[in-house]
Amino acid sequence: MKIRRVLLIAFALAGSGHPARGQDYEILAARYAVIAGFPLRSLIPDAQSGEALDIAMAIWVIRSDSRVIVFDSGFFREEWLGRFNIQQYERPDRVLARIGVNPEDVTDIIVSHAHWDHMGGIALFPRATIWIQKQEFTYYTGEAWQEGGRSGGIDRADILHLVERNTAGAVRLVDGDSVQILPGITVFTGARHTYASQYVLVEGPQRVVLASDNAYLYRNITENRPSATFSPEDISRNLEAVRRMILLAGDASRVVPGHDAAVFERFPTVAPGVVRISAGQSR
Repeated sequence: MKIRRVLLIAFALAGSGHPARGQDYEILAARYAVIAGFPLRSLIPDAQSGEALDIAMAIWVIRSDSRVIVFDSGFFREEWLGRFNIQQYERPDRVLARIGVNPEDVTDIIVSHAHWDHMGGIALFPRATIWIQKQEFTYYTGEAWQEGGRSGGIDRADILHLVERNTAGAVRLVDGDSVQILPGITVFTGARHTYASQYVLVEGPQRVVLASDNAYLYRNITENRPSATFSPEDISRNLEAVRRMILLAGDASRVVPGHDAAVFERFPTVAPGVVRISAGQSR
């Protein structure tokens, strides 16, 4: 076990990339809605049935002097508001306006996965370059809609818009695991929340991993509990990915889950519904 752990640490650090000179990222989490009474078993498959909790619907901003990167984009199409007990909804771009980010300011969107509440807001930021895993793009623009495919949680309008952005040259397909896509920004795969979901390591004064739905809650991280996966066979891969997140960040406290309301209690508030995860050296 000790040998395996040492190898895993070496692999994680070797593939993590290096922060580019001059990059000093501020990392913010922005809550745009709450889903009340969400079944815990939908978040932690091995949880007992009957337990529910309120979850945060969030996007993340990673910004420097030269870039404004949005990790996941929320959603804005009204049909989803009626499908869940969504409360306190505000369109994601309007939440970002509270911290001085206008839609045209966003240079890049990193899509963790194609579900409606994570990719559904890409149309709100028309000038941004979109980064998505190549296999995620290929599957959800093709095989997912064939007989036997899995398109649950995917909004067809989002897919059509993604394809349109690709034809306009505004999509970058990330080919695989441990890829530095921007200075100080590396994406990793393996958690298999969807067909080819990805999470982000941000390197700066300290390392921060933004897990998105690859780890829904702090309980997934601290209790070694799986998140919902593309198939039951992916549960062990999800658990291994979360352990890797902790190694990459250097501490479990610097792994930020995708829907835990506690995120907005653990970090300092900078605007209504917005907290600062990392200030960067110059802030």
